[in-house]
Amino acid sequence: MPFPSRRPRSSRRDAPGAAGADSGATAKPTPPSARARARHGRGGRSLVTGAHLPPVHTRRDLFETTVQSSADYLQDLWPDELATLRIEVLPMPDQPVGVRGVARWRVLPEHSLVVLYRIPIERMSRLHRDDDWHRRLMIESCVFRAVGELIGKDPWDLAPDRFRHW
Repeated sequence: MPFPSRRPRSSRRDAPGAAGADSGATAKPTPPSARARARHGRGGRSLVTGAHLPPVHTRRDLFETTVQSSADYLQDLWPDELATLRIEVLPMPDQPVGVRGVARWRVLPEHSLVVLYRIPIERMSRLHRDDDWHRRLMIESCVFRAVGELIGKDPWDLAPDRFRHW
């Protein structure tokens, strides 16, 4: 016996009067799926947030939703120039070892493609206030700058009336 300080385990089946202990009846083994659902007498597992709360949204969901809404907005403003626009989101850029700096996006005009790199935009941006609204503004500004680079326009000229509300 490797651990002499441990007491031998006993189960309910070993208790007097339990099926299989004295009655001679054989106990039916519990199928594995039933054991997994009712572990230690508890019920099944549920979502962490519960059934009455909406599911948790991740940073990735927020990022992709913001990119899509910004791209839709720009395509509505510039339908001819951005008719074939494609935007992809990748986690990190593939850069050689000796290159300084990390790219936030890449523009491929021959394919009408903008590739946004989520992690550098989210983590390397210096925000004066780190909340959802400012993070969303940073993502939108990267989309505007990348699309402006794609079609050869200043990002402020892409939606000039949006900023003239005074």
